[in-house]
Amino acid sequence: MALEEQCSAPPQWRSISLTHVEFPEGDLTGHMLAYISLLPIAVLVGFVTLIVFKRELHTISFFGGLILNEGVNWVLKHIFREPRPCAGAHTTLHTEYGMPSSHSQLMWFFVVYFFLFLYLRMHQTNNARCVDLLWRHILSIILLGTALSVSYSRVYLLYHSWSQVFYGGVAGCTIGIMWFFVTQEVLTPLFPKIAAWPISEYFLVRDTSLIPNILWFEYTVTRSEARNRQRKLGTKLQ
Repeated sequence: MALEEQCSAPPQWRSISLTHVEFPEGDLTGHMLAYISLLPIAVLVGFVTLIVFKRELHTISFFGGLILNEGVNWVLKHIFREPRPCAGAHTTLHTEYGMPSSHSQLMWFFVVYFFLFLYLRMHQTNNARCVDLLWRHILSIILLGTALSVSYSRVYLLYHSWSQVFYGGVAGCTIGIMWFFVTQEVLTPLFPKIAAWPISEYFLVRDTSLIPNILWFEYTVTRSEARNRQRKLGTKLQ
């Protein structure tokens, strides 16, 4: 009886619109760009995943910069209060203001910070292999193309004007540069102390600032430990 009453007078339903990006029906380019415009969400999810599994202080600081960047974007939007182009074109929007573009600002923050990380934080020595330098350049080009694609998608899909995307990119680049040097000059010297805190040890938070190539370090350490354990296991079986 209760179920029948609920069905007879249903409430007004709303969808979860976090990833509800609209595109012109039948427009294949718009459909593809709609997925590309979701990349900032993928970046945020990727950072949360890295923090959960790696628990590395620099990654946490990087993510903190992204959150700060989003906060600055919210403040700027409510200062300028500039409407989006083609008002009413989209039915699901988190905010009516479009200046500056949050998608563009987040992606350019991420890309610029990553550029600085690749070329300044990852220590390059005079005997660095050409392959090591090549993959950094290739990755930089891919990241640059990604940021440009996300920015273009927001204009193509009529969520932002060119000026809103441009100033979003400028804001993201500026904050990315500033946060990188804050992390390098202010936070990084504190990382060893923070990693030694009891709460950091409890949650296995670590500092890898002095390790130039963490991927290679983890690979070699894991391979060496696996061989040692395999050797011990073989000795016991004998």
